[in-house]
Amino acid sequence: MPTAAKFIGAVVFAIVGYLAALAYIPQLPEGTTTGYFPEITAALGLLIGWRAVGTHAGRGYKEGVSLGLRGALFLVFWALFGFAIYFMIRRSTKMLYQDAGEAVLDVPMLMLQYGKLLWAQNLIATLIIGGALGGLAAEFAAKRWT
Repeated sequence: MPTAAKFIGAVVFAIVGYLAALAYIPQLPEGTTTGYFPEITAALGLLIGWRAVGTHAGRGYKEGVSLGLRGALFLVFWALFGFAIYFMIRRSTKMLYQDAGEAVLDVPMLMLQYGKLLWAQNLIATLIIGGALGGLAAEFAAKRWT
């Protein structure tokens, strides 16, 4: 059932996902095509804001900050996981793997490889500040409009 907290959480985390993707792009190796990376990450943030943050809002502002930071971690994990699967599929169509097991085992390696690029100051600040503000915004909406 739609609530104000779910809506606000979805909108704020879509913005956080988009901004985090824009902060992540300069960390990628030169020549990497990004395509719809910011838009896909924003859509992922929308889902996480609706399902993980907005659903659990309404337990206090301290818990709201914690919920927002957890949402930011979910966003990072699912973005890494989703794009690692995407790159694994692209590599498998180029026949770079010997068998399916090797392709599946490459997903965590790709997650680690792209996860190492997360240690940029502006990206971490975007995720921490955006996540905390997103949790607070969802909490405020849950308190105000329930």
